[in-house]
Amino acid sequence: MSNAAEPRHPSTAPDWWKSAVVYQVYPRSFQDSDGDGVGDLRGILQRLDHLVHLGVDVVWLSPVYRSPQADNGYDISDYQEIDPAFGTLADFDELLAAMHERGLKLVMDLVVNHTSDEHPWFVASRSSRDDPKRDWYWWRPPREGAHGGDPGAEPTNWESFFSGPTWEWDEATGEYYLHLFDRKQPDLNWENPEVRHAVYEMMRWWLDRGVDGFRMDVINLISKHPHLPDGPVRAGRRHGDGGAFYVGGPRLHEFMQEMHREVFDGRDGLITVGETPGVTLDEAILFTDPARREVDMVFQFEHVGLDHGVSKFRPRKLEPGELAASLAKWQVGLHETGWNSLYLENHDQPRSVSRFGDAEVHWYSSATALATMLHLLRGTPYVYQGQELGMTNAPFSVIDEYRDVESLNAYAEEVASGTAVADALSGLSLMSRDHARTPVQWDASPNAGFTTGTPWLAVNPNHDRINAAAQVGDPGSVLEYYRQLIVLRHERPVVAHGDFEAVDAGHPAIFAFERVHDGERLLVVVNLSSVEHVPAFGGDIAAHWATGAGEPGDVPILTNTIPDSPAPFDAPLAPWEARVYASGD
Repeated sequence: MSNAAEPRHPSTAPDWWKSAVVYQVYPRSFQDSDGDGVGDLRGILQRLDHLVHLGVDVVWLSPVYRSPQADNGYDISDYQEIDPAFGTLADFDELLAAMHERGLKLVMDLVVNHTSDEHPWFVASRSSRDDPKRDWYWWRPPREGAHGGDPGAEPTNWESFFSGPTWEWDEATGEYYLHLFDRKQPDLNWENPEVRHAVYEMMRWWLDRGVDGFRMDVINLISKHPHLPDGPVRAGRRHGDGGAFYVGGPRLHEFMQEMHREVFDGRDGLITVGETPGVTLDEAILFTDPARREVDMVFQFEHVGLDHGVSKFRPRKLEPGELAASLAKWQVGLHETGWNSLYLENHDQPRSVSRFGDAEVHWYSSATALATMLHLLRGTPYVYQGQELGMTNAPFSVIDEYRDVESLNAYAEEVASGTAVADALSGLSLMSRDHARTPVQWDASPNAGFTTGTPWLAVNPNHDRINAAAQVGDPGSVLEYYRQLIVLRHERPVVAHGDFEAVDAGHPAIFAFERVHDGERLLVVVNLSSVEHVPAFGGDIAAHWATGAGEPGDVPILTNTIPDSPAPFDAPLAPWEARVYASGD
């Protein structure tokens, strides 16, 4: 691969997004332009050249709408205004125009399972049982014979994603409202057609403004079982698991197809991706089958749930091969119909090099090995801000250093139930969402070049050695390696369109697979461990790659995480080494 290759940007062909790379910007932590310690739209504008250098095609912008910020913008009080913390609509328009001038597409975060409790829709809904918008949300009386507000009086026993019950008592109107997340995030009632069409009108407003698509937050939760039954109570939990009654609910695909007809029909060049926690492979196929006209791709959660123990904050160590087996399952399952979203990080996940790699001993090698694995799979890769630098989990040690509502609620619940403070903090140190939300490390200056003020969340102190300024132009850096992988996807149709086939390399810690397309064949071999392993290929694989390009072992290496290594395909793999070989069939 040539370092000099200029990144290319996708066309508006129907499947342009198959050869694209998406970059997620979490605005609060990306770049602060005014010194208030919070990232903003003008800060993103200042850093667009970084994205152009990296070579990405699409920018997914986490919520910048007006919000009380109970859940960092995923609690929206006005869908058609920009929160003052991030700027103005004029700033947004300027940013959008600047992105389009650079060949970048912009995807908005669509959060329509719930709103903020400060949204005018909910304010009206809460004002009276007779208000026309009362049915825009889920309201229910207490259990029969129970007194509203008392423990156990909630209409169902469901547990919130953010700990505690999913119901909040409203004294004024004498009923509870449903919130699957924070109490300040009441769930919209998608059974009401007025709700759906108000959402579609808002979506069209943004598309008319020039945005290029949507990432749809927890979109598979919008359809609830209308009777809202109790869920089973898991061992050690106080509340029930209601997932069976709101994950992939009875009218979900009807709603998704209606959305497509009402919003996306007749518009070219868009990209749509649904975030779908708990989605099954069969459901993902339904979502992404082009003939069904729902969304282009979904985020599935299986691989980022593998290390959850009794809870997310009691993680377990993965066995060799577990991560690879999960990713391969989804590759095979969506091979004939559908499409994969490829990710290891986002604003809800800890840093992948700390979670799946070896950030202490093999930082560079594991960061680039994980990147190789992800970007050479079949699907659309997503790079979360700072991932391309190899950013790691933060060394937070006390609860006051955390800001995330999920983390704070989980900590409070564990300590209240008798868990030792040290044990509760241990779980946060591994799995808190705040690890992904520390400011981007632009340089080694105070606050990493993110702000001239006091950052809203502390900067990781390792920014003195892990930062963009130190990596740009350095061929041995994580950043430049990511750039090479993105160029490879743009230049080699086999990467975007090739078939996937898992390969037995003789050890579960080695993830090996082939990509084949139109006479080109790639072999990807990745050691996902901190010890050396010797691959052992058999049958047709060994026969082809031993002779596929001339003399035995003389196979061209497209990329290798150990620079300038001429290693043959079956040579020992150093810890966290990844190689990609190419040949013609």
